[in-house]
Amino acid sequence: MLQKNELLAARNRGWLEGRGIRALNVMSSPGAGKTTLLVRTLADLGERLRAGVVEGDQETSLDADRIRAVGRPVVQINTGAGCHLDADMLRRGLDALDPETGCTVFIENVGNLVCPALFDLGEAAKVVVVSVTEGDDKPQKYPHMFRAADLVIINKSDLLPYVDFDVDRFQHRARQINPRTEFLVLSATTGDGLAGWYDWLDGTSSRSSTLTESLTDTLSP
Repeated sequence: MLQKNELLAARNRGWLEGRGIRALNVMSSPGAGKTTLLVRTLADLGERLRAGVVEGDQETSLDADRIRAVGRPVVQINTGAGCHLDADMLRRGLDALDPETGCTVFIENVGNLVCPALFDLGEAAKVVVVSVTEGDDKPQKYPHMFRAADLVIINKSDLLPYVDFDVDRFQHRARQINPRTEFLVLSATTGDGLAGWYDWLDGTSSRSSTLTESLTDTLSP
């Protein structure tokens, strides 16, 4: 299954790169704030960021409805009993979304920290969102997810005074697994720290050789 997925992911990557489209695979446990972050990002950046969203959930279109409410194209994929998106699902999602050349596609994966880490979709980068309410031991419990991450976003920073979450300890644990990953601490609800996320979108490097060019085109005034 994984070998077939890798072949399909390679096709997706070639298709995306050929059109200068940046795809970011956004993963987290349920309730970490992926949708809130995407809604806030799309609303704040407005026309500066030409973007669409592929939403993955087991059931419902609730998250897709939130994206649609900010006026952005979105395609919902319901996986039923499946706990992750795979490359074939993304292929069909891209066909339905029909993203324009040079834009960004956010892929909001099904919420869990296990299965999505194992399935390459052909994305340019993997973004993992964690909430400070989850505890700072997640890197040790779910090493595959943090080993795959290009960027880890520590969300709900406004709640740090009220929970037992040590940011330095979390980052140390994650870096023991993946020394190359980057970190951002922010609150998608209050907006604190979002400038760093927008800077990352504007200037990140990635596995895709075309990503920087895509970012420049996407965020051009």
